[in-house]
Amino acid sequence: RPGRRPRPPAAPGPPRRGRLRDEGRGMSGLASVRERVLGCEDCGLCRTRTNPVPGAGNPDADIMLVGEAPGRDEDARGEPFVGAAGRRLSVALEGAGISRGDVYITNVVKCRPPGNRVPLPQEEAACSGHLAAEIEAVDPRVICVMGNTAFGSLLGGSGVTRFRGKTFLVGGRLYFVSLHPAAVIYNRDLSQALDGDIRELAAISERIGRGECVRADHHGRVAS
Repeated sequence: RPGRRPRPPAAPGPPRRGRLRDEGRGMSGLASVRERVLGCEDCGLCRTRTNPVPGAGNPDADIMLVGEAPGRDEDARGEPFVGAAGRRLSVALEGAGISRGDVYITNVVKCRPPGNRVPLPQEEAACSGHLAAEIEAVDPRVICVMGNTAFGSLLGGSGVTRFRGKTFLVGGRLYFVSLHPAAVIYNRDLSQALDGDIRELAAISERIGRGECVRADHHGRVAS
């Protein structure tokens, strides 16, 4: 589409960025991030990975989804969310009327931790610049934070089930908290919760697109 339209405030307080973005800026910015991720050796995961996994999707997406880290399938292919959790996410997106090609999907950590363990704080810190650059390049209407690692890294929170379905306004950006799709694979009882969250995520993005005010449930990161 021709440039980014100015966006209304996502909630009372400091308004969202209202600049028009030059066409292609998101794509060029993401190309730069991808190049850095592919050559990154800033933590020990570079010695155990098969492939680094930069984010992928629409460079001009209204919705960005952020998970924890690549798994086995992602590590093998160098693409995010292509395994079982990715397939479950695609189902949830489709159920909400969202094409996967219209969103941007990435992770807090860009390389697979051995054995799919939870990323270490130093590994999150090493990748934080990559994620910040992706957010800046895409400049989405809303960022969906999926699971405890992303919740802690981006919003300082823990216990994601207590905050799922809630919105946070941080630094002029709107964040929406949800479960990680992998949680649904291990606990089928969470399936309806994930699907409902993604439908609400779609509705929030649509309301912002119509120029409506979306009131955040929380302002600022979770207090420690």
